[in-house]
Amino acid sequence: MKIKTVIVDDEAFSRRGIELRLRGTPDFEVAAECGNGRDAVRIIGQERPDLVFLDIQMPALSGFEVLAQIPQDDMPLVVFVTAYDQYAVRAFEARAVDYLLKPIDERRFEMTLERVRQGIQARNAVDQRDKLLAVVAEITGSGEIEIETLLAQGDAALDARYPQILPIRQGRHTVRVPVSSIQWVDAAGDYMCVHAEGETHILRGTMKELEEILDARLFQRVHRSTIVNLRYVKSLRKHMNGEYFLTLDGGQELKLSRTYRDKIEYFLGDAALRRNAAG
Repeated sequence: MKIKTVIVDDEAFSRRGIELRLRGTPDFEVAAECGNGRDAVRIIGQERPDLVFLDIQMPALSGFEVLAQIPQDDMPLVVFVTAYDQYAVRAFEARAVDYLLKPIDERRFEMTLERVRQGIQARNAVDQRDKLLAVVAEITGSGEIEIETLLAQGDAALDARYPQILPIRQGRHTVRVPVSSIQWVDAAGDYMCVHAEGETHILRGTMKELEEILDARLFQRVHRSTIVNLRYVKSLRKHMNGEYFLTLDGGQELKLSRTYRDKIEYFLGDAALRRNAAG
């Protein structure tokens, strides 16, 4: 079985160099290449590769921001391709996220491929997601406001039973995210990715803590690591293996766990479920 690979780098020369090296390696297959972060998010979603060679410094979306937009179940193994100094590289390495420094050394490249092979054999998607989110949060400074901070403000401070605004730290700034704009949230470990209005914000905390402050009439858990805003649910699709997938207005597909299916039926209606399942 070949290791399906996507190469993401805004430098065509760099992409070409990686592609040529992989061409002589029979167990790797390059499925796609792209030169910017926005295309990377789309292509990774389409191709669902096993591995991504990912540049960090790119226009529009950085490599870290690309990772923040990849759903948990689709997260591939990632090799950072970077010109960062050794201090940043050591931070990646400590979390078992592999890296290549530009210009790429041939011996180091072979070592990276061997680590990828080992990772493919023993990969745990949840652990990998945890490590990548930890890197993103540390480097970007995201998620520094914990859910406990919001809970401590109390209903009186928010002047409502449920908060209308979710304050999320991004670097040195705090972004005020309207709760009504949140489409879905996916999580791993101590971090959550809050998806709202085409943006992804990283927040430190747990799904249970977030559930406590969101209106259950609108926000429902559909998976142990996913909360969805029911207003954005467009349809349900039944997979041949018996699983269901929610399709949101923006086209995103989220897996509906059997554990939470009855809860979603209550809000969307049994008739709607049967109609969409039949299609």
